[in-house]
Amino acid sequence: MRKVELSYDFAARRQDGWVRNALIDLLHAVQEEGSISGAAKALGFSYRHVWGELRRWETQLGHPLLVWEKGQRARLAPFGEKLLWAERQAQARLAPQIEALQAELERAFAVAFDDSAQVLTLFASHDDGLSLLRAYAVNEAQLHLDVRFCGSVDAIAALNTGRCTLAGFHSSQQPGLGSHTQRTYQPLLEPGQHKLIGFAERSQGLMLAPGNPLQLQSMADAVRRRARYVNRAPGSGTRLLCDELLARDGIAASDLQEQEREEPSHAAVAQAIASGSADAGLGIEAAARARGLDFVPLLQERYYLVCLKEALDAPPIATLRRLLQGEAWRKQLAALPGYAPWRSGEVLSLKAQLPWWDLPPKTLTRRRS
Repeated sequence: MRKVELSYDFAARRQDGWVRNALIDLLHAVQEEGSISGAAKALGFSYRHVWGELRRWETQLGHPLLVWEKGQRARLAPFGEKLLWAERQAQARLAPQIEALQAELERAFAVAFDDSAQVLTLFASHDDGLSLLRAYAVNEAQLHLDVRFCGSVDAIAALNTGRCTLAGFHSSQQPGLGSHTQRTYQPLLEPGQHKLIGFAERSQGLMLAPGNPLQLQSMADAVRRRARYVNRAPGSGTRLLCDELLARDGIAASDLQEQEREEPSHAAVAQAIASGSADAGLGIEAAARARGLDFVPLLQERYYLVCLKEALDAPPIATLRRLLQGEAWRKQLAALPGYAPWRSGEVLSLKAQLPWWDLPPKTLTRRRS
């Protein structure tokens, strides 16, 4: 068995969010540029350096990385493609943990150099807007968001057990989709004790291969055309939304052609589809666009932040609310595909904002067995 060691640079992250590795950067550049000379120019290296590194890696790995045909566009060999997609999928799955590690290191150094640094621990459902906010808060107010991405249910549970100061979750605004959402969230939230803070509105829908080859427009289409569907883990807000959409259409979850794996984030679902190992998955528009996928919107939902009443006026939360209400932040958030600022930083009523809160039990929809 060959032993290969890959080193990653967390400081010099790519604009698309990937943590950098020299070999994967080479493969990606060749794939994008279609030539070694183009890849060398894109990476700022000489042709000789790129050519030599590719040859060296082929020798070390024992497999060809490129198809070398004179006069033809350079392209990745099957092993090179497999290696690139496998690494990208691993990075997409680990993205929440990588962000949490980066936030933890930044927080540790900030506190070491400045005892007055503000730190706010936030457990939240994975969201591109929060990733953007983390960097914005540090730059604008030296507020360090110690973000831990997890499922919406786990995030609120962490808040209730004192493991974080703030939690993030999302919910559909369609009262007709109240059954599973109501049963899941309502026992975790108590009016008067929990304070809701507006954050954003975002579009959720089907993420699909470019061109939408199966012509999917709904979850029912995904079932009818036996699309290979990649799901989120139980306890995530998007998995809950999937259950709601299926129940609304009278479809059993077992009717989906689910892949054996479950992915931890929108980015990981999108990467699975981009690699060709799945046909469809539910997620946010920003994740689909970032990987060149088609996107069919199914509904708008709101993303909320929630804290306990006694923490609402604490300095870190007060600072965060001020940032969220600023015009500069609203413009940054609005630039994300599928996102719009929505009462950002405002304290809201649980019962007024969650349309399913007062639905009587008899309205709960049963799934078809």
